[in-house]
Amino acid sequence: MDKFTALIPAAGQGRRMKSYLNKQFILLKGMPIIVHTLRVFQDAGVISDIVLVCASGEEEYYRQEILLNYEILKPTVVVAGGSERQDSVYCGLKAINESSDFVMIHDGARPLLTADLINRLAEEVKVTGAVVAGVPVKDTIKRTDAGGIITDTLTREKLWSIQTPQVFRLDLIKQAHEQAKAAEFLGTDDAALVERLGVPVKVIPGSYENIKITTPEDIVVAEAILKRRGRG
Repeated sequence: MDKFTALIPAAGQGRRMKSYLNKQFILLKGMPIIVHTLRVFQDAGVISDIVLVCASGEEEYYRQEILLNYEILKPTVVVAGGSERQDSVYCGLKAINESSDFVMIHDGARPLLTADLINRLAEEVKVTGAVVAGVPVKDTIKRTDAGGIITDTLTREKLWSIQTPQVFRLDLIKQAHEQAKAAEFLGTDDAALVERLGVPVKVIPGSYENIKITTPEDIVVAEAILKRRGRG
């Protein structure tokens, strides 16, 4: 049976949230954002274990105040990350047991993912080796020059807004990160590192509700979604 590890980068600060807190600790319906995220993976039968990557110095807080206090019982390793998200993911990859076949990388600040999305990604990656969640863009996208003048309008039908989870064969994503590190290449997401190897990455439909908590307005939206789902 294939083994899946969830890797959750959770070291982001709250600058755009106008908060002094790590944004993962901001309360959403009475619980830290990161707890909502962890509980989805705890309840997902396909996920064997979790690697949680936090800011340096927060390791014990996560173990005591998050994992223990909120009864996250699935095997979870907490490791310190780096200065960039890519560095943090690489730290997490090094902590994954080599018995894992696949890694599902998911932003700690996306607490509204569903078991259905996790399961669909898990099935697809067994075929493709690399798959990400995304949604078709709704707005018209235009390219501009340095002066802000529109130079062309992109074909919306072929544009996707990429989310997490992003799921890969463990050996493939390790190779992608190691080569990017050696070349000092910084990608905008993990898929970009795999694309750089010339390996195709499949996109499957995610959800417009799978938002990343970035601004105070996102909390309002997330609370409304949880209320509609009967969780608040």
